[in-house]
Amino acid sequence: MRSVTGSRIRSRMLAVLATGLTVAGCAGNSQTPGNGTPEIAESSTVRNSSIAQSDPPPVDGSTGGTMIPAYGDAQSPEAMYGRTLLQGDQLLEDLADNINRRLKLPYDIWLRGSQCDEANAIWNGSANTITICYEGVTLDQRIFTEAGDPDPRRSALNSEYAKFYHEVAHMAISLYRLPITGPEEDAADQLAAYILLTPGDDGHVDPESVQAMKDLARTLGATESRPGQLGEEDSTDVHSLDQVRMYNLQCWIYGSNPEANADLVTDGQLPEGRASGCRKEWEQLEQAWSALLEPHFK
Repeated sequence: MRSVTGSRIRSRMLAVLATGLTVAGCAGNSQTPGNGTPEIAESSTVRNSSIAQSDPPPVDGSTGGTMIPAYGDAQSPEAMYGRTLLQGDQLLEDLADNINRRLKLPYDIWLRGSQCDEANAIWNGSANTITICYEGVTLDQRIFTEAGDPDPRRSALNSEYAKFYHEVAHMAISLYRLPITGPEEDAADQLAAYILLTPGDDGHVDPESVQAMKDLARTLGATESRPGQLGEEDSTDVHSLDQVRMYNLQCWIYGSNPEANADLVTDGQLPEGRASGCRKEWEQLEQAWSALLEPHFK
């Protein structure tokens, strides 16, 4: 399926609802209407969220570790729906396999699917666990359904795929004690882009990884920016504004291969003024993260 050589979205619900990533996210209430499509109600922002986690597997730092996928139970309609999507695609198994083939892990890491009662994805360094919340998958599908996407299920899974690598970035910063300058959330976006957009050993970039980054950018752009209505909570959040993150991701996608991703500019998604400097932005990003992360690739 996918091969990789290489996020909480602080969202606001206007026409549609975007999902949350990393240590804090968007909590949502959901119902399942008669047509079977998840109906997501307006969310409220949750800070410093936590979810119950089982004890991590035994650690043996002398032999290294592996990433272990596991699906937890789901009770709520939105969690059950998201769990079905993840398991049907075997996404957690696929993601764990990618990490086990590419990164040197010092000890075992759990990759858990979980009902979190919020849309979120979380790296927990104390428990050595990345958690993908089932509710986030459901919300992603709702976003793409509302947008008229021809395959909202596939796009939702793509977005979760890219969000996972944002959490892998947090994991790598923690495990390998990588130095960063600036906010860690911005660095995690950069590192996720580096992992997903850098060519593999064959010299080619996996097109599904590129599409996953594009779909994540689309979820970030799904919330409408309303000047004059940003509050203190928006301005002081550890994440950059959704629109800023969206343009950053699009810029790095374009800069990594302007010819292959010219549609981002011709379709009006990435302004030409920003696009003109994206090649340089990407080269700087690639050089920095290559130096920091390459020693930890297998």
